[in-house]
Amino acid sequence: MKAFVTGATGFVGSHLADKLLESGFDVSCLIRETSNLRWLQNKNIKLIKGTLFDKDKLKNELKDSDYVFHSAGVVKAKNKQGYIRGNVEATKSLIEIAYEANPRLKKFIHISSQAVCGPNPDDNPIDENYKPKPITTYGATKLQAEEEVKKFKAKIPVNIIRPPAIFGPRDNEILIYFKTFQNGLNSIIGFGKKYLSLVYVEDLINGILLAAEKGIPGETYFICSDRAYDWDEISTVTSWILSKNPIKIKIPHWLVYTSGFFAEFFSLFSSKASTLNLEKCRDITRKNWVCSNAKAKRELGFIEEFTLEEGFRKTIEWYKEKKWLK
Repeated sequence: MKAFVTGATGFVGSHLADKLLESGFDVSCLIRETSNLRWLQNKNIKLIKGTLFDKDKLKNELKDSDYVFHSAGVVKAKNKQGYIRGNVEATKSLIEIAYEANPRLKKFIHISSQAVCGPNPDDNPIDENYKPKPITTYGATKLQAEEEVKKFKAKIPVNIIRPPAIFGPRDNEILIYFKTFQNGLNSIIGFGKKYLSLVYVEDLINGILLAAEKGIPGETYFICSDRAYDWDEISTVTSWILSKNPIKIKIPHWLVYTSGFFAEFFSLFSSKASTLNLEKCRDITRKNWVCSNAKAKRELGFIEEFTLEEGFRKTIEWYKEKKWLK
């Protein structure tokens, strides 16, 4: 079996490429000229240099592929057009080329995001029947990308995967949280409880492969933890593993927005997009980001294999082994 992977130099995509190799697939990955290949080096992976708009190059590779896993995307950009180009237009280009090159494709798997749905309107987990209401440009363009994929569901088998916040080895985002915690500071946004679904990267990859094998064509699946976590519980687990009891500081929402405003303003004078901006502030100050994996369990046989503590422990051990954490 041959698998084609986009975004393989990133956090999720690199783990996916590893698991596909382990499962016996011939793996090819699309990479940019400027890509950091640290997670792909010295592995039996075919590397194709190009972009998602290189039609001839992609057609040549996709004509013999059995599966396409589209993990690439833009999580931050200088402007709206950057999100549209990286999420919507790139996805549209890839699936059009995939269908033209290989209409007998076994499955096209699109890795989307819980961000397409926006935060919960109440205290109930959202499922795949919920009508999406994204609150950020990132979420809106990922939703548009999903729509581009759905246009082909009558032509080739497609599945959409919506993960929540993902953590695990190679992730830089949660590394910042662990480093800050280890340095004696536990920052929590707001004064009320906030709940979120999570997924350990190995569980996510298992869910993606289950969708490739068993997913009902045209269907969307949340791959996430069995339950939601609040930040006090996350802090407690982190404290156990790191053997640290940092100072807890609750940051009021107005201060979060103030920081976001200045970060966004100063990014205007930089060539790089800011991680924190006003949209991100609106995202992280919501009460609930909770989804349900009931459909994935029912239709795919998905099982969450790693508890929060197990996932955090494996992640922190990896960081320490790589000297990313002391």
